Amino acid sequence: MMGPAHSLSGAAAWLGVGAATAAAGHAMPWPVLVVGALISAGAALAPDLDHKSATISRAFGPVSRALCGIVDDLSHAVYKATRGPGDPRRNGGHRTLTHTWLWAVLIGAGASAAAVFGGRWAVLGILFVHVVLAVEGLLWRAARMSSDVLVWLLGAAGAWIMAGVLDKPGNGSDWLFTGSGQEYLWLGLPIVLGALVHDIGDALTVSGCPILWPIPLGRKRWYPLGPPKAMRFRAGSWVELKVLMPVFMVLGGVGAAGALNFI
Repeated sequence: MMGPAHSLSGAAAWLGVGAATAAAGHAMPWPVLVVGALISAGAALAPDLDHKSATISRAFGPVSRALCGIVDDLSHAVYKATRGPGDPRRNGGHRTLTHTWLWAVLIGAGASAAAVFGGRWAVLGILFVHVVLAVEGLLWRAARMSSDVLVWLLGAAGAWIMAGVLDKPGNGSDWLFTGSGQEYLWLGLPIVLGALVHDIGDALTVSGCPILWPIPLGRKRWYPLGPPKAMRFRAGSWVELKVLMPVFMVLGGVGAAGALNFI
């Protein structure tokens, strides 16, 4: 799928989690709901770090373009080193390493560890990166028309404000993990969710997605999971733009209403 659809699906997924926790009697504080939705929307773009033409490659200028090249080479190297006898040869690393459950878990765990052990500046960094990505995905038309610097300033201001709100007692810095020193440990959860939702979205497209790697299926270690081929679509097609994106918007609205006990 394309960047806007990925971001919408990531935000909708976190709002759905908020509705589920509210239904279970453990409602999220509203700042956690909002911040988590933005982080998940941004994280839903991150698996495309292996694609030099993806939205994320443009998000941070030369830094993100260089990082995408490094991740593409790393992913290709891992693919070549681990491919099974039934896996085809490839010329690049797109939709390999960064499109797996293992990558999602490792990135989320790394973010949580950074938030806990890195202190406030690490938290601000995580928020900044994901707010910028969320803007690039959710407000992609405006982001394309404005300068990168304005988007970065918006991300920095948003990160600073959100951290200040979350730090207030009862607003969620210690949501879910209440032990001493565990503030912001939950930040990795929307990152994992966003990455997994990205992978599921890509699995619906023609090429499928090797979500289960390194678990082998038959003769393939990089098995491209997906529905029957007749049910798949091409990225950017009318199915994505006219069907899935409106569905994600509706599901996100329903999830938000449920999370805030409006329904």
